[in-house]
Amino acid sequence: MSYQPFAHLESLRIGTVDFVSPDEVKVLLDTEAPETVALNAGGVRPFPRVNGYVLLPVEDAYLVGQIEWLTIERSNFAKRGGKDSELIDLPYPLRKMSVAPLGTLRRQIRKKDGRTEERYEFRRGSDALPSLGSSVLLPTDSQLRAIVESGDNKRVKIGTSPMAGNAEVKVDPDRLFGRHLAVLGNTGSGKSCSVAGLVRWSLEAAQNERGGSHPNARFIILDPNGEYAKAFQDDAGLKARIFKVGGEDAALPLKVPLWFWNSAEWCAFTQASGRAQRPLLLRALREIKNGTDGPSDKEFELRRRTSTILVSIKSQIRSGDNYEGWKFGPKLGVYTTDFEAFANEYPAHVGPLNEIKDLIHAIISAPGRSYQKRDGTTGYNDFPASVVIPIIDKIQAFLSSIGGVVYQSGPSEDTPVPFDGEALAEHIEGLANQENNPQFFDFLVMRIRTMLADTRMKTITGDISSVTLDNWLGSYIGANDATNGNLTVIDLSLLPTEAIHIVTAVIARIVFEALQRYRKMSADRKSLPTVLVMEEAHTFIKRDKDEADNYDSSAICCQVFERIAREGRKFGLGLVLSSQRPSELSPTVLSQCNTFLLHRISNDKDQEQVNKLVPDNLRGLLRELPSLPSQHAILLGWASELPVLVKMQDLPVDHRPHSDDPHFWNVWTGAEKRPVEWKAVADELQLTLYQV
Repeated sequence: MSYQPFAHLESLRIGTVDFVSPDEVKVLLDTEAPETVALNAGGVRPFPRVNGYVLLPVEDAYLVGQIEWLTIERSNFAKRGGKDSELIDLPYPLRKMSVAPLGTLRRQIRKKDGRTEERYEFRRGSDALPSLGSSVLLPTDSQLRAIVESGDNKRVKIGTSPMAGNAEVKVDPDRLFGRHLAVLGNTGSGKSCSVAGLVRWSLEAAQNERGGSHPNARFIILDPNGEYAKAFQDDAGLKARIFKVGGEDAALPLKVPLWFWNSAEWCAFTQASGRAQRPLLLRALREIKNGTDGPSDKEFELRRRTSTILVSIKSQIRSGDNYEGWKFGPKLGVYTTDFEAFANEYPAHVGPLNEIKDLIHAIISAPGRSYQKRDGTTGYNDFPASVVIPIIDKIQAFLSSIGGVVYQSGPSEDTPVPFDGEALAEHIEGLANQENNPQFFDFLVMRIRTMLADTRMKTITGDISSVTLDNWLGSYIGANDATNGNLTVIDLSLLPTEAIHIVTAVIARIVFEALQRYRKMSADRKSLPTVLVMEEAHTFIKRDKDEADNYDSSAICCQVFERIAREGRKFGLGLVLSSQRPSELSPTVLSQCNTFLLHRISNDKDQEQVNKLVPDNLRGLLRELPSLPSQHAILLGWASELPVLVKMQDLPVDHRPHSDDPHFWNVWTGAEKRPVEWKAVADELQLTLYQV
C-alpha cells in the first residue's frame, strides 16, 4: 500500500495468506503475532478472536475479513525467517485461521481548512482477492470504526459493537423498516426489549431531528401478550394510544366491527363448508350489504328479501325445461309462506304480495302438480318452464314497482359496508329455509349467533353506530395531527382464542388496503410510511405443514401477512416480526425479510432455519448464536453493511415490555410478597367472560 509507511504496516502484520477462494481465505499466523492481547493497533485489543476483523491489502484498498475459526497445526519445523531459516528446530505449533471476505475498505483523503483529513469507507463486495503470501493486518481503531459505522443515512443508534472497540452501531430507518425486519431469539434473550428499543430510538431520533416536536411516524404494534401497554406511556415524552378489549387501565376499547370482515374471514370464522354453506354465506353477505344503502331501510329490506327468492327460482330453470318436483315443489311451498309473512310485515305492499302468494299457491295446488303420498304428506310432479315463468314475471313486476332488484349492483361481499350481525344471521336462516336441506346450515347460523352472544366479542364487533371506517383509520393508523405521535399498541391478550387470528388478520388487512388506496389517490403517487409490528409472529404466521384448508382461521391470518410481506414495501408498509421459533414461521414471510436481528437461538431446528437465510460465507458468525448473552444480537442484512455483533442499548425499566422471567426463589423465600385474593380473581373472570 503506497500511502502507508512500510514500518507501520509491518507493525500491524499478523500473518500471511496461505489459501484463497471466493468465500474463504486461510491465514498462517506469524510466530511473533499476538496470542491473546494486541498492543500494536493503537489500543489494547483481544486477539485472536472468532468473529473479529482483519485486513488483507488488495490493489489500492483493503479486503475486510471476518475470522471464522482458529486452529493449531503441529509442524516438524519452526516457521522462522532471516539467517536462521535453515536451522532445524524442534516440532513447533503453527497457528492458522479462516477468514470470510466481507467487503472493501478504502481510504478517503480530503482537504478542509488547509488540513488533510483521512477517513475510511467500507462497502460490501470486492473487485479483487489477495494473492498467496499477502500480508494480513490488524485494523486500527479508526479502521474498525469505519467498518462498523460505514453507510449512508445511519441516523438511529441501536447499540455498540464489542468486536470493534465499542464503535457505535447505527442503522438507516429506510433500510431497516422499508424492506421488513425479523427479530428472532429465545425467550429471555432480550428480543422484546430490542423491538421496543428500535421503535423508541427511531422516534426519539426523529424527534431530535424535528427540534423536539413529535415525529410524523406511524407504528402499529400487535401485542398478543399485553407486554407493551406500559412501555410507551412516558409522562412527558412518548405516549402511545393503547387499544384493549374492554378499554380498562386508561386504554381505549378495541373495536373491529363485523362489517370490516371480508368474505374469506367470515368463511374461516364460521368454518363454512365449501360445497353448500360457503356459497350461501357469500350470497347473504352480498345481499345484506346491498340492502343497507337506500332512502328507506324497510323498503330496501323487502326488495332484498324478494330479490333473493327471485334469484333462487331463476337458478332452478337455467338448465332445462323440466324441474324435478320433489326438489322444486317444497321450495315453492316455502316461498308461499314467505310472501304471506311479507304481507303481514310490510302492510304498505300487502296487495301485490298476496297476489304473488296466491299465484304460487294456485300453481303448486293445481291438478297434476301435487299428489298425496302414502305417508300422508304432499308430493309434487315435475314443473315445466311454462308453469314457473308466470311466477318470475309477477315477482319482477313487483320489484320494478318498488325500485328494482338490489342484488345486481352495489357493494360486493368484501366491501366494508355497515350492517347488523343479527340481521345477517336472520337473512342466512331465510336463505337456508329455501334450500332442500335447511338443516345443513344450522351449524353456520349457530356459529354466528354464538359469536353475537359472546360478551367479549360484543365489545369488539357489536357496535356499528359509533364506528366509521375513516375514524377507525385515523385512530389506529394515525391522523395528520402528530401532537402525541402516531404510535398505536393493540393489546390482543384478552381476545377469545377462537377469534384472535381473525381479528388480527382483519386489522392487518384493513391497514394494508388503506395504504394501498392512499397511494392510489395521492397526487404524486407517494406512499404513507407505516410500520406494522407483529409480536409472537410464529403464532400468527405459521408454516403451512400439511396444506390445511385455505379457509382455516390461522391460514387466513398467515395469508394476510404473506401478502404484506410480498407487496407492503410498494405501499409504504414495513413489517417487523418478533419470534422465538423461526422454524415455525412461514418461509414466504421470512424470505421477504431483508434485515435480521438475531438474539440467542439454541434450538437446532431454529438454527437450521436461520442458517438458510444468510450466504454460506457468513454462517460462521451464526455459530455464536447459542452462546450469545442477553442484550446481545447479530445484525445482518440490508440495514447493515456487514454482519455485526451488537450490544443493544440499555432501556430503562419503565420503558421495557413486561416480559421478565418470574422470580420463583424470591417468592419462595419471602423476599417478595405475593398476597393471593382468589375471590377478586374469580369475580374478574366471571365479569369478563360471562356477564351479559
